[in-house]
Amino acid sequence: MTMDAINQQATDRTPRVLFDPQAGRFEMSGESYPEDAASFFGPIMEQLSAFVAEDQGPALHVALEMAYFNSSSAKALMNMFQMLEDAAERGREITVDWYYQAGDDTMEEFGEDFSEDFECAEFRLNERDDASTSI
Repeated sequence: MTMDAINQQATDRTPRVLFDPQAGRFEMSGESYPEDAASFFGPIMEQLSAFVAEDQGPALHVALEMAYFNSSSAKALMNMFQMLEDAAERGREITVDWYYQAGDDTMEEFGEDFSEDFECAEFRLNERDDASTSI
């Protein structure tokens, strides 16, 4: 199955999203408070779900560096993490890197909270010192 890549630039309300199925890499960064979270996250979740549907498929590396997200985006992230954890439980190699800026206690705590739901996938918290660095 050939999958299309996703390359969405950030807007005032949505994060940058890159998904390269050939490389097994998904990235999301920026602020997320779309007016319609379902229409923003729906196609992304469909692509990721199709990618991890096969139990013995290639590894997936997920890198997230969120500056802000609203409650509907948090729910979408939780749904995405559950899907990734389910895939890891079935045997897929899934690694999630959660990046946050030094001193951003809110994003650090969100990362800690999200990490508690992972048992099979690897979830790593990564503090950054340089605001100009991005994933």
